[in-house]
Amino acid sequence: MGNAGVVWILALIVAWCVWAAAAAGGSNSTTIYDELRAQGLPVGLLPKGIAKYSLNATSGEFEVWMEEPCNAKFENEVHYDSNIKGILGYGRIGQLSGVSAQELFLWFPVKGIRVDVPTSGLIHFDVGVADKQFSLSLFEDPPDCNPQVNVGGEGELRAAW
Repeated sequence: MGNAGVVWILALIVAWCVWAAAAAGGSNSTTIYDELRAQGLPVGLLPKGIAKYSLNATSGEFEVWMEEPCNAKFENEVHYDSNIKGILGYGRIGQLSGVSAQELFLWFPVKGIRVDVPTSGLIHFDVGVADKQFSLSLFEDPPDCNPQVNVGGEGELRAAW
């Protein structure tokens, strides 16, 4: 095999390595907030402080990691575990875990989120026993998230307000 053949084989190997690194999630400048926006969702559904995330573009399964669990305040208080999972689709997040919302004195896991017709300006949170609707404007920007400082019901840590 001549020099041209060796160069051709090396070029193919390098191209394959670059493709494999990209397919495995190599350097990616896209953020989870970009992914939410691309799916017609407001970026404020997730708090500031996301350390990393993964997304299966085919199935929509995603996972985000934060340094620590925290709480944010909208109309109600929302708790974010340090690990959040779900299935991202256009205008919705299904099979959500790692997020709970307070209603009166009770905490309910948020199982799904969907944007109503965008012109309505409403977003719906499925908390199992009810469907809570909020104004989309509450979720325009990622909220600051307060670290947990005291113990709430069922032994869960919750931030003090």
